[in-house]
Amino acid sequence: MSRLIVRYQDRVYNTILKICNNSDDAAELTQDTFVKVLENITDFRGKSSFYTWLFRVACNEAINFCRRRFKVASQSLDRGMPMPVDMAAEDPARLAQRKEVIALLTEAISRLDEDHRVVLVLRDIEKMSYNQIAQVLGLELGTVKSRLSRARAMLREILETVLT
Repeated sequence: MSRLIVRYQDRVYNTILKICNNSDDAAELTQDTFVKVLENITDFRGKSSFYTWLFRVACNEAINFCRRRFKVASQSLDRGMPMPVDMAAEDPARLAQRKEVIALLTEAISRLDEDHRVVLVLRDIEKMSYNQIAQVLGLELGTVKSRLSRARAMLREILETVLT
């Protein structure tokens, strides 16, 4: 199990971070995900890959957390995505510009409703296939495609509004 944690921990964390938009919450939810997977490993029937099953658990944990948090307070838009490591070596002006773009995209993505945000993150950021997303979220393939299309359109509208 420790090899699986090492293998998938960063991807699970990054996926959860992009869904819940808070590094502390993402770290806690990542740990909760692996605890839940360990507790329920006997429920894994092999109908999908372990990776797909793990990410379904992770997404469910993040979605449930966001639902609980949303009931208590609205989401904060001031938390950003982590900067890629290679950005540290960039020209300061270019680095500032890239940080601004990342902050803008993070804010725009966080404005999407949960159903659309999750599909967008899994496809465009985590690079999952449509079939993997459908399995992870328990959706029909057509639903995944339509949500992604709508999420991209909504993101485009949000960015156009912010940039004009």
